[in-house]
Amino acid sequence: MNLSTKAIDPYTIKELLQLQVMNQLSLLTSGRNSVTEQSDNTDFASILNGLLAGMDSASPQSTAGLSAGAGLVPGQAWGPAMLSGLSAASAGALTNKFASAVKPSAYEPLIQEASRRFGVEPSVVKAVIHAESSFNANAVSGAGAKGLMQLMDATGQGLGVDNPFDPAQNIHGGTRYLSNLLSKYGGSLGTALAAYNAGPTRLDRLGIRNDQELAEKLHLLPAETQQYVRKVLALKEHYEA
Repeated sequence: MNLSTKAIDPYTIKELLQLQVMNQLSLLTSGRNSVTEQSDNTDFASILNGLLAGMDSASPQSTAGLSAGAGLVPGQAWGPAMLSGLSAASAGALTNKFASAVKPSAYEPLIQEASRRFGVEPSVVKAVIHAESSFNANAVSGAGAKGLMQLMDATGQGLGVDNPFDPAQNIHGGTRYLSNLLSKYGGSLGTALAAYNAGPTRLDRLGIRNDQELAEKLHLLPAETQQYVRKVLALKEHYEA
């Protein structure tokens, strides 16, 4: 691929930087660090450095605000629509990298049934499963969360889940839990996702009840939760495409 470095659109640089950040966040939350992924990051850095090197004729303001954390700074005064920090195109590029590693179609009937029953969009259910377990029904986290939607034993039992490794039970329980959280927070998806990751008690203590308050207080939540909300919202866009 030939890239001209004489007149690089700053927006292109920003998109590339956001993709790199989200890729790194995905690796952090999934715990993966394969040789292929390391190579991808190296290739990306080489391309980006080449682009930046060719911007010597650009105006001094052309790269303003395009650091790796641009649009991802804790405490930034975002509106709810800015929580994802990614365009639909960027979200697609992010998730396509891992397309070969996940197989949502294997669970499509279960996801559709749970979606209809509990009123949660299929794209949201798929995004949560992707972020939580990469569609691995046997996944177990260090904290003891299990299955496709990474349910803790106590939470799962309260939702009627006897076997968290059974895809039907796990998707049913996880989607039911998401539905409960969406009802609690008046349909605010970002807030429901933050509660799914950090627990509703933590959000209640901070006085976070909707996406506007989440945007204002996101920096008060753990970094993992901040990353989780952005990642799931980006994945949701991908599954809607």
